[in-house]
Amino acid sequence: MEIILGSASPRRKELLKQMGFDFSILISDVEEIYDPATPPENVASVLAKLKAQSLKNKLTPGQLLICCDTTVILNNEVLGKPKSKNEATETLRSLSGKRHEVISAVCMIYGNKTIEFKDSTSIEFKTLKEGEIDFYIAEYQPFDKAGSYGIQEWIGHIGIFKIEGSYTNVMGLPTQLLYKEIQKLKSV
Repeated sequence: MEIILGSASPRRKELLKQMGFDFSILISDVEEIYDPATPPENVASVLAKLKAQSLKNKLTPGQLLICCDTTVILNNEVLGKPKSKNEATETLRSLSGKRHEVISAVCMIYGNKTIEFKDSTSIEFKTLKEGEIDFYIAEYQPFDKAGSYGIQEWIGHIGIFKIEGSYTNVMGLPTQLLYKEIQKLKSV
């Protein structure tokens, strides 16, 4: 089984490598658009499937395509990737002192099979100081991250008060579930 990761995310690449898998990269250029009526808890699944569908015709027999998407949800609203420093600041202010959900969804295609699953992790930030938010944005430039932060970075180390669920899910890849699903495919 040859694994293809359908993602440009350095964090997903790192996690898949740490899981012991050899893989190549195939990046989707599909525009990540979804119906605004989509329930927030389903947005990551819709986008992961959209990416996988855009790449499936490039697969050859024996290749396993893994596509992912991660959403951050606060008060039933999806917080996307920030487009500016101001947007990142506002997002981190909104997360400060509150609990939010991070959902990572995976869509895998192997032959004529499509396997979809997702995981949810609850995160609670301490109350962040303005200086902490400013420092993080200036030093880490979190413009490629849903919710304007990376749990594995400085803000995660100093700001995460509580986590319930998978840590790797928050990084963008629910590794425990992914491993289980790959093992199931290998045993078929």
